[in-house]
Amino acid sequence: MRNAILITAAVAALAIAGEASAHARLLSGTPKNGATVAAPKALTLKYSEELVPAASNVKVATAAGAAVATGPLALDKTKKVVTVPITSALAAGPYRVTWHMKTEDGHETDGAFAFTVK
Repeated sequence: MRNAILITAAVAALAIAGEASAHARLLSGTPKNGATVAAPKALTLKYSEELVPAASNVKVATAAGAAVATGPLALDKTKKVVTVPITSALAAGPYRVTWHMKTEDGHETDGAFAFTVK
């Protein structure tokens, strides 16, 4: 009986882990989360899976929530690296980046990070 419970728990844990790994994860970004940088001209975000740019978005906002103007998402040839041009000048202060990505296999995921312009 105890072995059956342990096996059931292990199978459930693997199923959850498999489901979680099926969603795109942000592997790295420029600027990095928490970094203090000169005003960037673009954001570069690297994900764990191939993305669908038409169903994905990246938004940048000031600490007060004002939207920052950005250009269209561009994918590199691996379809895992997104570049987002920033089309307005960034003043000194904190910024929040939120993203929503759809992968080629149909999964969707969201996330956020912050950086500060010096």
